[in-house]
Amino acid sequence: MPDRQLRPIERTVQRLQQDGLSNSEVAWRLRRSPGYVRRVEELSGIERPAVLGGGDEGGGGLRAIERCVLNSLEAGAGYAEIAARLRRSPTYVSRVERLANLRLARAES
Repeated sequence: MPDRQLRPIERTVQRLQQDGLSNSEVAWRLRRSPGYVRRVEELSGIERPAVLGGGDEGGGGLRAIERCVLNSLEAGAGYAEIAARLRRSPTYVSRVERLANLRLARAES
């Protein structure tokens, strides 16, 4: 798996192991248990989507809140109604909508 798809902790564990440190030494340096280091090592080898929220569910890389806002607006709900449901302000809902549309536009280009 390319390094750009790894999380920072996964890159750190791999780098320390490549430097010849044992799981116990890596765990001590990161203030974690050896079992944690072993799990990070194993799970870092598993393929995962490059973008969370992307893939088959049709999210297009959008966060859950963005999908919720866009779906609600498409269903005819107003900003105030969505804001009350999410316990946020209508301004926040408007901002989330703009950012979601920006993400969708960038994904299409």
